[in-house]
Amino acid sequence: MQLNEGSQSPQPAQPTLISRVLKVLIKAALLLALLFVFDKLLPNIGQQTQSFVVAKWQQISLLQQELPTENSLPSPLPDRHLTDTWGGARSEGRSHEGIDIFAPRGTPIEATTQGIISKVGDDRLGGRVVVVVGPGGAGHYYAHLEDYADISPNDWVNTGDIIGYVGDSGNAKGTPPHVHYGIYINGSAVNPYPLLQKN
Repeated sequence: MQLNEGSQSPQPAQPTLISRVLKVLIKAALLLALLFVFDKLLPNIGQQTQSFVVAKWQQISLLQQELPTENSLPSPLPDRHLTDTWGGARSEGRSHEGIDIFAPRGTPIEATTQGIISKVGDDRLGGRVVVVVGPGGAGHYYAHLEDYADISPNDWVNTGDIIGYVGDSGNAKGTPPHVHYGIYINGSAVNPYPLLQKN
């Protein structure tokens, strides 16, 4: 088909005022939605990053401190009698890798050191357990708890803070309530008895 010299090619239709306003409103709504999402997410991301950085700094600081020495740690159950039960025979051919400190059910258990909570949860033998990583990277293991204090992994605790309550959970079910307290250095259990202060 031939076009006459005076004729023009078809022009695209101009958007109407309504369609232009609608596009602007849609873009504004999307922008507001994105701003809302960022407002809700960024504070959480910032807090999580800050918590992570603080926890790492605390871990590095703890690793540079000295390991516990003889008679340097307070008892997790102050005023309770301590007996060296390290190495006693246990089920499944195991030997006792800690000491048992007996007290009435629900007695508060105190952290023997400052450090970072690395575990609050259950394990097969220990039942309800709390692990605190303290100076020198030593792991302080509290087992057979009745319940936990208001703590979570990565929380910082100070010596004497309550971390849980005496019970008989795990493989201690039915025995007199007590806390099993163990210390692990470089992944190996060490006898905590000499490291604890005696009343």
